[in-house]
Amino acid sequence: IWGSCRYGIYTKSPQTGFYSESYSGGTVADYMARTGFDAVMIQGASESPVWLEIFEDGVRFHPAQDLWGLDTYQTEDRVKQLVAEENPDHPKVGVMVIGPIKAIAFRGSRKKEVADEKVVSEFAKKLAKQGKDDAGVNAYKTMGTTGLVRIMNQAGGFPTRYWQKGTFENWEKISADALHEVKQGRHAGLKIEGPEYETIYAFGGLCEVDSIEEIMFLNDICDRLGMDTISAGNLVAFAIEASRQGRIDLKIDYGQVDDMAGLLEDMAHRKGVGETLARGIKAAAEEWGMEDQAIHVKGLEPAGYDPRVLKGMGLAYGTASRGACHLRATFYKLELTGMVDPDQIEGKAAVFVEWEDRLTIFDTLILCRFYRDLYQWGELETIIGSTTGLKLSTDDMRSIATAVTDNTRRFNIREGLQIEDDRLPKRFHNEALESGQVITEDEMKTLLKEYYRSRGWDEKGIPPDVE
Repeated sequence: IWGSCRYGIYTKSPQTGFYSESYSGGTVADYMARTGFDAVMIQGASESPVWLEIFEDGVRFHPAQDLWGLDTYQTEDRVKQLVAEENPDHPKVGVMVIGPIKAIAFRGSRKKEVADEKVVSEFAKKLAKQGKDDAGVNAYKTMGTTGLVRIMNQAGGFPTRYWQKGTFENWEKISADALHEVKQGRHAGLKIEGPEYETIYAFGGLCEVDSIEEIMFLNDICDRLGMDTISAGNLVAFAIEASRQGRIDLKIDYGQVDDMAGLLEDMAHRKGVGETLARGIKAAAEEWGMEDQAIHVKGLEPAGYDPRVLKGMGLAYGTASRGACHLRATFYKLELTGMVDPDQIEGKAAVFVEWEDRLTIFDTLILCRFYRDLYQWGELETIIGSTTGLKLSTDDMRSIATAVTDNTRRFNIREGLQIEDDRLPKRFHNEALESGQVITEDEMKTLLKEYYRSRGWDEKGIPPDVE
């Protein structure tokens, strides 16, 4: 199925203490499927560094001392080499790595069986034909997510200077058009996949780096260190504010790329100020006495959509189980395209819940978010029916999505979640953007109240008991 070459990782987050999920594309999911396993559960921790090799007949644990300290690219290349040496007849393998240390490799030759091969094939052909003339598909093909730089700056919601402003005066230098130009300079020859919009917002906007080449440079460092660019960019910008206010002894300021690069290295290797930041935004804010300035929900930093402009994103950040997540409902799409009025409060939660349910089904399958316009409930019904044989109606799928959302909420409550954790940072209520826009506390309370009601939760955000 188009958009299905993805995998998910689910755990309790060491950053937030709550539920965490992460999705990725590429070829690894294909190799996972070839092992014949639908899921792998890992419990406990090894006393010494190891990497795992998962294949049709089981699992092998390999010593990883020789991988210790290698970056993600070096680790992946080395693991692929080791697997190929041991399995010359079947050398191909998919590898996932995290940070400068660990790895899991997948290999196999099994093939998934589907309920109706003919329908699956016809569906794939139909979608390929449909995609050729689809405006959204073509926009992503030509500009990727970087087209959002222009859109969000024109909307006044492009987070800039650590959430103090909604526009970046040099945004044209870091936009999709800038990315398409031929590049020269000190980073000539650097090749990366991206940078995505979120990386451009995090380093270009929050840290005020006005060169697409320098953002690519910082992106590459994060990739090699196994660091998320949204969190990394937010943490660097937060450190800049701390330095400017004299709360930490660190030479760094807006636009100073090399100092930012050094801080990223220090974060990965737990050195100095980097050690504090490596523990997350909540820990850093508490240590530096900056809780009132730190921008996060449940300990996770938001994506590049300011909720003072896109009010539905305030609800998204507040209610997402892993923290200030933009992907649970991708509600910015509806607000930016005018499908829903960005300033609307009353009645917005019900629309939000319907989108959240459909995209929760996406994640149970696991499907790429970029297919959200192409895969409505009817298409999801076809996908599930042709692959699994299950005949599910829209109501059936929404019931499943509700169960997933409720159970995830129950997990977080068990781990200490309070209703206060669904609220936004006070800066979004008290500090206006250049346009004068804020999202008031009353607006957020109304959004949350309606969301809880739409979900069937009580006024404290607690789901009903399982029958």
